[in-house]
Amino acid sequence: MKPFIPQLVYFEPKALEYPLGRELYQKFKKMNLEIRQTTSHNQIRDLPGENELQKYRIAKSTLVVGIRKTLKFDTSKPSAEYAIPLATGCMGHCHYCYLQTTLGSKPYIRTYVNLDEIFAQAQKYINERKPDITRFEASCTSDIVGIDHLTHSLKKAIELIGETEYGRLRFTTKFPHVDHLLDAKHNGKTRFRFSVNSKYVIKNFELKTSTLEERIEAAIKVAKAGYPIGFVVAPLYLHENWEKGYLELFQILKREIRKELTEDITFELIQHRFTKPAKRVIQKNYPKTKLEMNEEKRKYKWGRYGIGKYVYETDQAKELQMTIEQYIEQFFPNAVVEYFT
Repeated sequence: MKPFIPQLVYFEPKALEYPLGRELYQKFKKMNLEIRQTTSHNQIRDLPGENELQKYRIAKSTLVVGIRKTLKFDTSKPSAEYAIPLATGCMGHCHYCYLQTTLGSKPYIRTYVNLDEIFAQAQKYINERKPDITRFEASCTSDIVGIDHLTHSLKKAIELIGETEYGRLRFTTKFPHVDHLLDAKHNGKTRFRFSVNSKYVIKNFELKTSTLEERIEAAIKVAKAGYPIGFVVAPLYLHENWEKGYLELFQILKREIRKELTEDITFELIQHRFTKPAKRVIQKNYPKTKLEMNEEKRKYKWGRYGIGKYVYETDQAKELQMTIEQYIEQFFPNAVVEYFT
């Protein structure tokens, strides 16, 4: 698939006070993209579109260049200690994505240019925790790889963490545009993970993302570049013939990922879940979605901030976990399953 190019770019005024902000302004100007000014991303009101669905789709291809004002990092359990905020939002149209509700009515993509301040805060967290390792997750609120061919913020973060003794970096992606990251001086301290799923889930729920084959091809590239790699199988979804669908996934992974590239490989398993607010937003943005969100067929689980989520019933979740872990043991016996949630 082609790399993401925004239809529309907004700049917050203070963004131009930073080197990356000025660099991006000149880059987008040379690309003849439509550039607008905004006092704040919260003030964007004039997105084009004749109705809400059109405005939503255009927002998903709009980039806002600004600064990260809040430098207190969120926690990111179970994958890491902290979420490092390089960007927010995603150009993909994954029906199930939790960003549907966390971004609410502002689904545009934001990239932050005050990187020195963000990196200084990351170093502070590392210093506070050493000699314990501090892991940072770079894809909690975005698919950072999807825009990094434009910004190179992720590449800078990879090289920064590569120079630390006690820092580690992690992120996951559904996009294959990794070539500019292959020569980054990561020193083995960044784990490059790819989100994978059955072909049914990718076809029906992961619109505007790359194919499974493209993701695997990119995974092979980064493994050859010396990155530790991993796969996030999420969301694990009980569709018709799901056992066969996920078996096929692992057969393809085994066939394509050569033995010498799997000495250090991890899997993270996340069952499908949704909240009531997310369900409302998903049905509004994707009115024809096939995504099953029947509360009566689910188990209610309390979540952060008092917002509960609906997950699979205990027996279904156990069957899902056992089946997927059996496939991993069969095809990747030396791999580590980091968690099932």
